[in-house]
Amino acid sequence: MGIKHVAPVGVLLAATALLGVPAQAQVTDVPATGPLDLRADAGSTYAGAGSQAGPRTHREREPVGGARLGGRGLIVPAGVKAPPKTAARAYVIADAETGDVLAAKDAHGRYLPASTLKALTALTLIPKLDKERKIKPSRRAVNEEGSAVGLVPKPLYTVEDLFKALMLVSGNDSAMALAEANGGLATTLADMNAEAKRLQAFDTVAKTPSGLDKPGQSSSAYDLALIARAGLANADFRRYISTKTDKFPAPKGYYEIGNHNKLLWRYKGMIGVKNGWTSKALGSFVGAAKRDGHTVIVSIMRHDGYFWEEVADLLDWGFANRGKVVPVGRLVDPVPEAAPLPTASVAPATPTAQAPVSAPDPAAAGGPAGEGVPIGVYAALGAVLLGGLTWLAYGLRRRSRRVR
Repeated sequence: MGIKHVAPVGVLLAATALLGVPAQAQVTDVPATGPLDLRADAGSTYAGAGSQAGPRTHREREPVGGARLGGRGLIVPAGVKAPPKTAARAYVIADAETGDVLAAKDAHGRYLPASTLKALTALTLIPKLDKERKIKPSRRAVNEEGSAVGLVPKPLYTVEDLFKALMLVSGNDSAMALAEANGGLATTLADMNAEAKRLQAFDTVAKTPSGLDKPGQSSSAYDLALIARAGLANADFRRYISTKTDKFPAPKGYYEIGNHNKLLWRYKGMIGVKNGWTSKALGSFVGAAKRDGHTVIVSIMRHDGYFWEEVADLLDWGFANRGKVVPVGRLVDPVPEAAPLPTASVAPATPTAQAPVSAPDPAAAGGPAGEGVPIGVYAALGAVLLGGLTWLAYGLRRRSRRVR
């Protein structure tokens, strides 16, 4: 007897199950994105989403700029004499026009950048600050430790003055004053790290605008070359780094400041960029020179001595070999900015005579109900459910009569 009632109960259960399942549910497989450290001993960062090769899985990732740049040893094109020796722990020699990396050593090794980080500070803030704006430095900026231009807490300086002090005499006080002019230290550090990501300088983490040592702060010879190359494309940046001497405002007139980059006076075609030193970071430098219409970039990190002649020798090697060798990697281009979304134009409304609009019939509309299921489906399932309940009740009643 019970067998006759299996079908209605099955209909009831099926209807209940169908009504209880959300519509349009789906599971997507999201590809791995973001930087991935595959070389624990070097602490380098590898290309993630946004690299020109496109998204990769973790196992397929390679160092930014090419697989060979992931090594820690010297990388030189085949059949070419190695660059002159240097005491620097890491370096990169690159062609600024093509982006070709001509030779490198521990290109992605992360080290303390010291004042070479000021190149990122300048590149980040130059587009954001009005050069003619007057600045009154805070007491904190005036008392910033380390190298300084000698600011006083008076409105004597323009943004232009502070950028010159930043890049010529490596003023830590100027770095803080510029950060405050940009909305504060936290805002400026966020902007600097966003700019590093835009450049694909993933080894770089800014914790100070000056480059003063701080836990977690880092960069690499590769990233310094990327930053310098991007800076060379900015006319104001080029003007600041190539200025040898200038007048700087003082409470009583002015005094003269000179660029700390010694190669501006010693090396033919030197454009400049930035040098740095702290007791923990040791010596670092990133610079560019132009000869015969071509520009070569050299960056070095963690040099424990006097490096100017060694940098000059590396530049000479770059000019002698650019355009003649198979590059060992390349300086990648910045991530392109997203195109602005199109703005829909709305036609002006014109009053027109319209017939009265009656309220729509939900049952006839067949529109979405809840999560994309047409209301007609719910109506049909409701009818099935009601019929199943009625049939079940009828069968149970007949069965109870016969049992008596």
